[in-house]
Amino acid sequence: MLILGLTGGIATGKSTVAKMLVELGAAHVDADGLAREVVAVGEPAWQAIVERFGSEIQLQDGSLDRKALASLVFRDIQARHLLNTITHPPIIALARERLAAARAGGALVCVLEAPLLYETGLDRVVDRVVVVAVSEAAQLSRLQARERLTEAEALLRIRAQLPLQEKVRRSDYCIDNDGPLPATRRQVQDLWTKLTGEAACCS
Repeated sequence: MLILGLTGGIATGKSTVAKMLVELGAAHVDADGLAREVVAVGEPAWQAIVERFGSEIQLQDGSLDRKALASLVFRDIQARHLLNTITHPPIIALARERLAAARAGGALVCVLEAPLLYETGLDRVVDRVVVVAVSEAAQLSRLQARERLTEAEALLRIRAQLPLQEKVRRSDYCIDNDGPLPATRRQVQDLWTKLTGEAACCS
């Protein structure tokens, strides 16, 4: 099985590209989904977060108030580092489990969608990396619209990640998502042809 790491900046269209790849036949592991699993009420990571950040980042049912927590950690680099220290190890462990399950299920290609692929070290468990990229103006505009953020708030979130140009430099493939959806789909189809050809040769 060929494991494709799918990453990019916030609001660049990673989930759109992941959906296209799944439609073409790829298995899919979503690191954001895993992150929600490991901080579910009662999980060790949830307990550690509540102990360190307090009840102000909890909703009435005890679950984490993701917006309140995001607002805190994107303003405070030390808080963000602490949160990452708590959540990254169980996310990586769970990702390895899901990838093993995809392999056991006979998948030819599995997409590991991870916004923080390089930051967490998950790039070490994949065979190839594709980055979804857009212009800085488009990224800022999309993020503000999606999350209803001010420009300053959106920039804080963008700059908390590894620069998009650095991710592109380190990747094997790049999908330009600045244009219309059909143009993105054509790039994804071309990528899929390459990946399945490589996976078939190595199987």
